[in-house]
Amino acid sequence: MKQNLQAIGGELKNQVKILATLVSVFWIVFILNELIFSRRLNAFGILPHSFIGLRGILFAPFLHANFYHITANTVPFIVLGWMVMLRNTKDFYFVSFMAALVGGLGTWLVGRADSVHIGVSSVIFGYFGYLLFRGYFERSFVAIAISITIAITYGGLIWGVLPTNAYISWEGHLFGFIGGIIAAKLLSPSKVAQ
Repeated sequence: MKQNLQAIGGELKNQVKILATLVSVFWIVFILNELIFSRRLNAFGILPHSFIGLRGILFAPFLHANFYHITANTVPFIVLGWMVMLRNTKDFYFVSFMAALVGGLGTWLVGRADSVHIGVSSVIFGYFGYLLFRGYFERSFVAIAISITIAITYGGLIWGVLPTNAYISWEGHLFGFIGGIIAAKLLSPSKVAQ
């Protein structure tokens, strides 16, 4: 019993460390970009239809337009990111990768040519898609309960995949969401036909 509690405590400590490190990186990059680079780092975001713009797939999640943007992304990143980690911390890395990759490529393919897409919201929408669809693919009580909880608490995020505001990357949201669904499918235990 004591060893189980120590293992759970160690895992929780590791999860907090991972999330705290990433959030610290977001904020450090934001502060440096504001105070030293005068927002010039934003040019490293996703530039649709431009070969050089593909680098944004890697850099865009670490860049934010302003204080409101990074603040609005911080809490859902922590909450949804931690919920992705609940079953297995390794899932967090895979879902993050899939959301960033599919979100970035989709944005690069369909985004307006005169736009620059930045922010970690495509990854957040990937977490949202993963958590919503994990219950569908996995069909376990816990996964379904988490999916229902996410639908109730964060269901309003779904409107973010629609083109409602010219300054919000609905493309990143939509394709990040799709990346999360793909991750949910790939990470679900395979069902053996009987």
